[in-house]
Amino acid sequence: MITGTFLDEISHDIASANWGPDEWRRDFASMKADGIDTVVLIRAGYKDRATFDARVLRKLHPHLIVQEDLVALFLSLAAEHGMSLWFGSYDSGEFWQQQQHQKEADLNRALVDEVWERYGRSSAFRGWYLGHEIDARDEHSLRALEELCGHIKATSGLPILIAPRPRGTQQSQASFTLEQHRREWTSLCAELRGRVDCVAFQDGGVPFALLPEFLAVNAELARANGLANWSSVESFDRDVHVKYPPIAWPKLRYKLECALAAGVSKLITFEYSHFLSPHSMYSSAHALHRRYREWLATQR
Repeated sequence: MITGTFLDEISHDIASANWGPDEWRRDFASMKADGIDTVVLIRAGYKDRATFDARVLRKLHPHLIVQEDLVALFLSLAAEHGMSLWFGSYDSGEFWQQQQHQKEADLNRALVDEVWERYGRSSAFRGWYLGHEIDARDEHSLRALEELCGHIKATSGLPILIAPRPRGTQQSQASFTLEQHRREWTSLCAELRGRVDCVAFQDGGVPFALLPEFLAVNAELARANGLANWSSVESFDRDVHVKYPPIAWPKLRYKLECALAAGVSKLITFEYSHFLSPHSMYSSAHALHRRYREWLATQR
């Protein structure tokens, strides 16, 4: 079953649901009822939008756009429902993409200090999520990320999660090869050993015919490097031209069953509230939730 979900409310490439505390409270109750015990804030902010009024980010963007303190709200709801929350890094939408990796890492290091000072006492704060893509061919990005991991561990002592997208899946399924994936991530997992604790590869874009072997390779890499082997089971559909609708149930069921067969220790999804919730603004998500609950009943 899915026991974790990303929380995406910066609405970078997905339409905003415009939820307030009441709507989020209702959705957290649904998550709990569906067996979710872990929520992962996918990003602290993106460009000039943020999940809370961060001093560090307001220096960068004096007009910082903040609805309310979503971090405090999510931590409160997570604690109420006995869930753990993993805090996501900030994406400038600029520095990392322009190969200014150290500048992005320095900004996030300062943000980590502010976040830990402000929210670190919450019983629900259980980990960190680094959303920046890692490239085995880019030594500078790897060194900057390793430095940030070291700072996070020294500051909080909490575990760190990454959820990488395999190379080639963003362009087309034909661009993805298991051989390249294994080769690159054998090297990267060895580099990240002791710095990162959990890896949840995104399954979106991986050809369905290769998914069982892809998941088996990931399990092998995780075991070899002492990493918790999670999987990011996308509940939106990359195959249709509209960006992005809830996924068709047969596809989601196939991905879930492949992950379970591969012995994945934890399934997290991108993303319950938009694509799998009975409260989603997408009516097809309501039906997807019903199909998921029917399947879930057969697994217990």
